[in-house]
This record gives sequence, C-alpha cells and structure tokens, in this order.
Amino acid sequence: MPEGPSVRKFQLLTSPFVGQVVAKVGGSSRKISVNDLNALRLQDSQVHGKNLYLAFVAAEGPLGPEETVLQREAAGGASSPAQGGQEELCAPQTHPQVEELQELLHSRSEAPDAAESPGSWLRFHFGLFGSVRANEFSRANKANKRGDWKDPIPRLVLHFESGGFLVFYNCRMHWCSSPRADPASDILSVEFHRGRALDALRSPDPICDILLDQRYFSGLGNIIKNEILYLAKIHPLTQGSDLALSDLERLLDCATQFSSAWLHSKLQGKGLHPQIYQKELCPLGHAVMKGTLGPPGGFKRLTWWCPQCQPAVQSGYPAPVTK
Repeated sequence: MPEGPSVRKFQLLTSPFVGQVVAKVGGSSRKISVNDLNALRLQDSQVHGKNLYLAFVAAEGPLGPEETVLQREAAGGASSPAQGGQEELCAPQTHPQVEELQELLHSRSEAPDAAESPGSWLRFHFGLFGSVRANEFSRANKANKRGDWKDPIPRLVLHFESGGFLVFYNCRMHWCSSPRADPASDILSVEFHRGRALDALRSPDPICDILLDQRYFSGLGNIIKNEILYLAKIHPLTQGSDLALSDLERLLDCATQFSSAWLHSKLQGKGLHPQIYQKELCPLGHAVMKGTLGPPGGFKRLTWWCPQCQPAVQSGYPAPVTK
C-alpha cells in the first residue's frame, strides 16, 4: 500500500479544495453512502502515517480557522505535486496481488475507528495501487487479461462548486469522529519522537518486524524498511537488542532522511530508484537474497537483503523462506 510519503502527497493534492463545497458526488464505494457527502464543505485534510483524513461540515456551518496548515502550504506552492499516486518504482513489482491481499487482511485486523454511522471525518486507507488524483481521472496504460483497455473505477469522486474535482482509487473509507493519530510516531512529522522510537528498536525482536510496527513508525512501509536496512548495513533478522546504540541511531537517521527525500522526489514528479527493493544485485554487484519474513503466525512481507553488505547475526529467529 502507499507509504507515508505517498499519502503526504495525496494530502497536498486535496489542499486547494479545503473550504470548498461538494456539488456532486460519484464512485463505486459500498462501504459508505457517497450521497452523504453532497452539499458538505471540505473543512480540513490531515495525514497520519498511511491514512488520509478529510473533515466535512454542513455548508452553512463555520469553516473553522481562517487559514489551515494545508492552505498555508498551498499558498506556498507545496500543493502542486505531479498527478497520480501509486508508488513510482523503476523496477517491476513482484506478485503485487499477493502483497495487496496480505495488506488488506492486515488492515482489516485493525480496530475500527468508530461506528459505521457518519461522523465528521472520513478516513481513507489505500490499497497497493491506491491513489488520489486532482482534476483528472486515471487511464488504463495497458490491456487487461481479456485484452480490454478498461480504465480504473474510482471508489469516490468529489466535484466541487469551483469546477474542480478529486478522485480516489483503490481505498477503503470509514466515517469517524476524529482522526486516530499519534504525531509522535509519524516518521514524517515534526513531532516524531526519536527517544520512543529508539526504545522500540531495542526490543528483542527482528529489526524487520519492529520497523513495520505502526505504533512507533507510522507511515513506514515495506519499501522504506528494505531500503533503510540496506543503507544502515543491518541484516533484517537481526534482533534490535543485539545492535549497538550507534547502529540504531544510524538506522533511525536513515528512516527519517530516506522518507523525507522520497517525499521531496514525489513532489517534484520523480520516481524512486531503489537500491535493494526488488533487485537482483545490490549497488556493489553482490547477489541479493529474497525471503518472506515476519513473526511466527503473524503478518509476513517480502524482504530483500544483501548477505555481504548486511551480514547475519545469530539469533533464535526461524530461518527465512527464500526464493
């Protein structure tokens, strides 16, 4: 699913529409009644980790603060990233349907935000190819298995009185009373708490599992995990408690710097050039290994690592299933 940098980009695409009234709605979503959004005003937009939250109020109601953070970003020119939204990788994706199914099952295991009745905030949780587009629809770039060129079907389309519109693809939506958020755990937030993150990294669990724990590293996903472990030269199955504090500090620096750099590239319309993710050779020319790693009986993800650049550390963790 889209990771923190992608969802931040989605948020910036919505920012020019904050304060505008929904004039017409559409979309294929059955999780919510899309008609409930008719004639509501988009009051605010926030991102927390991998989730996007949009706040709606009655059109005749108060807009709230005269100038939101998003509106200030829009005024500063930060709201004009390239359109689209799926992860821009230069290498072909490996078994995306399998990974998307795993992500969907994992996201369904999360506690619901609130009851199904409409609240003031609409939460968006994106699938592997989830995206947000502003003032354009996604078009098919290849034929499907039947040979048809069929455009993706939007889950939600919001047309605004200004004439512009937002389109949401491959996402799950839920109404909630307020965003479920902890900025201290968001790797792209100015409030990210390094001390708490370091404490989490010290636990006696494989570092590849700790990094995907959204309680401490909200927005950090499988791509970032693979890349920063390679940058920090740490084997994915190394237990956090076996690493020196300097190694953990370096890993945390890699996480925040890589995520910020990826977001910056996205806002410039550039793709990601991974060093290890979905690669057969590392940048030094060593053969890369691939395995399905995760806690016993828990959620598992495809992981790539270089045995030479990221030497293994002995632990009691089961051997990975390599391919």
